Amino acid sequence: MALRLFWIQFHRELVSVARSKEEALNPLLFMFLAISLFALATGGDPKTLQTFAPTIIWVLVLLANMLSLEGLFRRDYEDGTLEQLVLLAEPGFVPVLAKIAAQWCFSGLAMTLLAPVAGLILFLPSTILPTLMITLILGTPALSLLGAVGAALTVGLRRGGVLLAILVLPLYVPILIFGVSAIMQQGNGITTDAQIYWLMAITMISITIAPLLVHAALRISVEQ
Repeated sequence: MALRLFWIQFHRELVSVARSKEEALNPLLFMFLAISLFALATGGDPKTLQTFAPTIIWVLVLLANMLSLEGLFRRDYEDGTLEQLVLLAEPGFVPVLAKIAAQWCFSGLAMTLLAPVAGLILFLPSTILPTLMITLILGTPALSLLGAVGAALTVGLRRGGVLLAILVLPLYVPILIFGVSAIMQQGNGITTDAQIYWLMAITMISITIAPLLVHAALRISVEQ
């Protein structure tokens, strides 16, 4: 029953986001426009871009993910669907997890698949691209899960974007550190096992706890 509820909600969210092309493409456009600006700002110097490429890519992925979080629950909140979803669904965290999974597909997963292109634009060596994709595929689910907690807490606010950033950014710092560190150490020929394991651990903990926290936060928001 829970699995069926998950797939129904997941399919609904995918269709909804796919119909809104702006919502689906905005994070990706933001990422590549920002990369182009970084390249222009440094004068296109390959050494400079290569040095800062891991940090640039991870920070832009983080910001692009936040760009898609603000509307994660807002549309359903405004039309009343969220109240039915949170109060009537059993178990309540399942449709929440489905919404987060759909958001990740159009943000974290999409940016992970396009990361090699971004890396080549920033002159990142091709030997480092696999590590870049591994860190993103392991770290971006945690970005979506932890970010969803902030989105749930601010869904009832008209201008919750700033508050969302204040709540979420501190939670993103460890993921950013381990993600960037793994890519840099790979470039220096140092093993990256520790960073990979930490990213896996953060994502596993997030999957376990975040849906429950999001569901509780949404209940508070819709009952006010």
